[in-house]
Amino acid sequence: MADFTSFVDTYFDELFNWAPTFGTAAGLHQYDSVLEDYSAPAIAHRIEVLKTLQSDLDRLNVNQLSSDCAIDAEILACQIKAELLDLETLKPWQNNPMQYVELPGGSIDGLIKRDFAPKEERLKAVIARLRAVPALLDAMKQNVRNPPREFTDLAIRISAGSSGFFKETVPDWAKTAAGDNAELLETFHAANGAAIRSFNDATAWLERLLPLSHGSYAIGAENFAKKLSYEEMVDIPIDQLLEIGERNLDKDYRDFIATAMQIDPSRTPGEVMKMISEDHPTEDTLIPDAQKTVDEILEFIRRRKIVSIPSEVRPAITETPPYARAGAFAMMDTPGAFETKATEAFYYVTPPEKEWDSTHKEEHLRLFNKPVMKIITVHEAYPGHYIQFLFAKQFPTKTRKIILCWSNAEGWAHYTEQMMLEEGFGNGDPRLRLAQLSEALLRDVRWVAGMKLHTAGWTVEQGARLFEQKAFQEPSVAYEEARRGAYNPTYLYYSLGKLQIYKLRDDYRKAKGPSFTLEEFHNEFVRQGSIPIRMIRRILVPDDRGRRR
Repeated sequence: MADFTSFVDTYFDELFNWAPTFGTAAGLHQYDSVLEDYSAPAIAHRIEVLKTLQSDLDRLNVNQLSSDCAIDAEILACQIKAELLDLETLKPWQNNPMQYVELPGGSIDGLIKRDFAPKEERLKAVIARLRAVPALLDAMKQNVRNPPREFTDLAIRISAGSSGFFKETVPDWAKTAAGDNAELLETFHAANGAAIRSFNDATAWLERLLPLSHGSYAIGAENFAKKLSYEEMVDIPIDQLLEIGERNLDKDYRDFIATAMQIDPSRTPGEVMKMISEDHPTEDTLIPDAQKTVDEILEFIRRRKIVSIPSEVRPAITETPPYARAGAFAMMDTPGAFETKATEAFYYVTPPEKEWDSTHKEEHLRLFNKPVMKIITVHEAYPGHYIQFLFAKQFPTKTRKIILCWSNAEGWAHYTEQMMLEEGFGNGDPRLRLAQLSEALLRDVRWVAGMKLHTAGWTVEQGARLFEQKAFQEPSVAYEEARRGAYNPTYLYYSLGKLQIYKLRDDYRKAKGPSFTLEEFHNEFVRQGSIPIRMIRRILVPDDRGRRR
């Protein structure tokens, strides 16, 4: 047991040395002054470290471990395989410039938005990371060759947005943080100025790269299956997996049409959804409208005993930072499980970009119509992602406090959208049901489009058409969704996780018999952490060995 505990400590020490921004996010502030090194030698070293860790784990006698440690060992073995697949085979460090240009903004923002240390101390860490930005962006220029056009195009948008973040947001904060320390502020401006120039150079380099970007984003069926097996512990054959996704899409599509007819049989389903989406916020009311949804949802959760709420502290609702807006319409940003001081959580909602024309802005804001906004808040805040965060202190092991499996994290949040309506939220309002189904269709199409983009030769334009036709998305939103599938192959994890949770809930209900309660199931599920659902099945239904489906 002591050997495994030592292995776990070594694994995460090495992980945070490789990904110090992740270390800061986890609440471990010894990494605050370091930025990632994505140079080719650093990547080669990381591969060597992972192979050593893999050998060390293989030498441990798993049969002598406790049930908790055995589960964690299996999770970490898959994590190592997933990262090696990424670094050695898929190689996004060679074909995706996005990971370079989006990192500095998030890394700096993690230091300035949470008050975990005196501002002057955090400013020194900001300066240290800023000084490393030019090297990171130089590594992009050295490593990236012939990326897909979609990746380069998005990287230009992120890079340009990050430049604005460093020109405005960071200096404003630094001025306050430096106080009377003029020398420290001057040091900051020198480092920040160099970072801005590096971003300007990176943007220009990416613009020159764009017409030369002819690479393929498709990872292929074999790699798709491996990625899903390692990251989500799901090993359903690809053809069967696609069939499940298409069947689920067809079911939700039929339900959507029937619900739309219930609202207004004289209109087409798309027209009904568009009619509902006309009641949307403006640029100025987007954030206040999101805030209004929280009280109603919390009252329902408490009254119906949906899940325990471990804290009365609410997340701050604000605009998504510019560097994080690619493909994200709303998101929850919570502090890490080891954060002891800066416990602020942020519910981000993405506003229209200021340079968009009026049509593009209108299409974007329609997404946040009142019924859909309620469903988004269920997903992002209560009882979705924010509840997962509030349970983090109950996660039983270090591994489960840190590791995140997307089919669990996003599957849970997506599951809560449907579950809340089934439990009576909205009092049967068909507009809310249509909104929930519109979100379900969005995730169902991600399942099908993502698989076909990567295993069946689909173009982003073909994927976008599917989002328009089957998920009733506005053209600009449909394109952004399909393009996300190009760089996020397994974003089927929303619907896949939801279906796994429903199956687990049914089996847990049978195992518990008359003593089953929904609140108990939800509490037990969430307090295990966001680990693969296969592992949670093993915990909650001990006689079931955690079938990967």
